[in-house]
Order: sequence, then structure tokens, then C-alpha cells
Amino acid sequence: DVHVAVCIVAYRNPGDVGKCLAALEQQSHTDFAVIICENGGDVASRALAAILPAQLAGGQPVRLITAPDNPGYAGGVNRCLAASPDADAWWVLNPDTEPQPGALRALIDRLARGDVAAVGGLILAGDGRIGSCGGHWTPWLAFSSTIGKGLPVDAAPSEAEVEGKLSFVSGASLLCSRRFVETAGPMREDYFLYGEEVEWCLRARRAGLRLGYAPGASVVHHQGTATGSDRAVAERARLPVYFDERNRMLTLRDTMPLLLPVGALGALATLLYRYGRRRAWTQLGIALSAWRDGLLNRRGKPDWV
Repeated sequence: DVHVAVCIVAYRNPGDVGKCLAALEQQSHTDFAVIICENGGDVASRALAAILPAQLAGGQPVRLITAPDNPGYAGGVNRCLAASPDADAWWVLNPDTEPQPGALRALIDRLARGDVAAVGGLILAGDGRIGSCGGHWTPWLAFSSTIGKGLPVDAAPSEAEVEGKLSFVSGASLLCSRRFVETAGPMREDYFLYGEEVEWCLRARRAGLRLGYAPGASVVHHQGTATGSDRAVAERARLPVYFDERNRMLTLRDTMPLLLPVGALGALATLLYRYGRRRAWTQLGIALSAWRDGLLNRRGKPDWV
């Protein structure tokens, strides 16, 4: 059967990780190992190690990696990938998710058809409505939209409908094949946080790979518990606002650089509308500085993080 490495990047949230592992113990597909990269430093790693079992109830091994200096989400994913070179596929899974029992099996079954190199599933918000079925990238606005967001589950789009629009798979639950990893290479670490999976998937698609959707792969996502991105727009913290907006520009620059002049104006218009109509003036200021930094090709982790 397919041996999967489950790649989880943690940041000082052992409670989330514990719930995620409890959900993984219920998976109907049992041939997997768990690799966790703690990005929150030595103290956080020791706190996480204190609650981690050596293996899950089904015998699946659990391994903890400590990043010496926070390398960002992509850095954590890349360390998990490097630590599991013998896997047949890698399941990038957010720590604040609880996959339903059949999720991994559904992802593997979709991947096994052979026409796609990476697969996403049905991500549910905490209120039970759809959080995401995947994403669509509009380059002339440098904007990623979420397919199915806010719909009730019984109104979920079909596999064919999603795959007809799918530009990228959400990094909250992304099963990628060896072909995907070997073709696309590692995630870009100079994004630090947000948008890495968008660029990763767009890069793979430019290389001729297709993406799939498995509607039976349900994952509950308690979004933004570590970063504050779960708050209303006018209450969002500096970190998610900044990286969300800056990395839109970097994604456009890295995937369709000829559209940068047009996309930059489109991105500016969308952020003015998004924050201005909610009178989120603090967040608008952060977004404008992030847009500028992306336009100037400033990358990595800023000094204030």
C-alpha cells in the first residue's frame, strides 16, 4: 500500500497538535508516519515533546524535529520532506486540523488514478460550513480566491467542478506525490508564511502536472490559531495581514513576471477595497506597506517578526 509521511509544522501550539494526532489515530488508511517540525524554538519543542507519544495507537511512529531558528512554514515543510525520503507520498497537514477518519484514504484513492500529482480535499470551518475546496489564482489581480467557501456541505461543488477551477490546493491539507516533489522541488522558504502552497502548485502546473480534488477527504480546520488570521478583518494582527499581501506580489513575480505591472495595480485595488470598506485603517496601512515590499521584491522574515 501507499506509505505516507504526514508533515505537520507546529508553532507553540501543542494543544492543536495533540488534537490533530488524535484524529490521525482514527484514519482508515494506517500506513503512515508522522513528522512534526516545531518552529517555535527549544522551549516550545520541549513542551511539545512532553505530550507526544513515540507512536500512535495504530503503531505509526511520531518524530519531532526542532528548527534551530524559525524558518517559516515552508521551511518546516521542507524539513519534514527531507526527513522522510522513503515515503511514497507526503501529506502536508496543518496542526490546527482534525482530519475525518476517511480523509487520507480518499486522498490516496484520488492520487492513485494517476492523472494528478497532488490532491486536496474538503476543508470544513469550525461552524461546519465549507472553508475551502481548493483555490483559484487570478494573476491580473494577484488574487487567490477560495472555491466553495461559506457554502453548506450539502451544496458542495462536485469533483469535476472543483478540478475545472483548481489552481492550487490548500496547504492545510495537501497530499503530494513523489512526482510532484521531484518535479516542483521544495517550497519557497523566502515567503516565510502564507502563499507558499499557491506558488508551489502554480510552479508544478507550469511543469505540466495536474491537481486533483477528493470530496471525501474531509478535514476540520480551526483556522489561524497560531497566527491570528482567524479574526475579523478589522481585528487581524500585523503578521497575517503583512504576509498575505506581500506574498501575493511575490507569487505573481515568481510565476508570471510579465504581468507584474498589471497585477500590482489589481492587487492595490483589491486591498484598498478589502480594508477600506471595513474602515480597517490600521490593517490598510500594514497592507500597503506589504504591497510595496512585494513590489520591491523584499523577501524572507522581516526584522519585526
